[in-house]
Amino acid sequence: MSEVLPEGFELSEDVARVDRAEVHRWLSQDSYWALGRSREKQDQAIDGSLNFGVYEEGSGAQVAYARVVTDRATFAWLCDVYVAPAARGAGVGTALTAAVRDRLAAYGLRRILLATADAHEVYARVGFAPMKNVEKWMVLGEQ
Repeated sequence: MSEVLPEGFELSEDVARVDRAEVHRWLSQDSYWALGRSREKQDQAIDGSLNFGVYEEGSGAQVAYARVVTDRATFAWLCDVYVAPAARGAGVGTALTAAVRDRLAAYGLRRILLATADAHEVYARVGFAPMKNVEKWMVLGEQ
């Protein structure tokens, strides 16, 4: 069920490869969920998470990013998924999400959550579905 990255792209979990300045720019200036996030806060998030990057094979330039907050035993939250505008529409987002799903499968997690306002079809392609019994869930903080 795994998606293959389009030709010319590669996936890496190496946090040292993350272009922190570019990821910060993407999220703080072009996402609806992290507008205005400080670089310091973004770096803290990267350092405390599993990170997945998609890179152009020739240049090594980063074209997509995803972050996972997890205890590596029971729960994970997939967040900060972003595909650069020039790479959109080529299947990079679906392949990235499938790779994250496949990597997390090794932990035997009971639940992987995510929230999206506009990319439901991307996540549905790799098995995510609307949450049932949402009345069980509560939140403290920003909504």
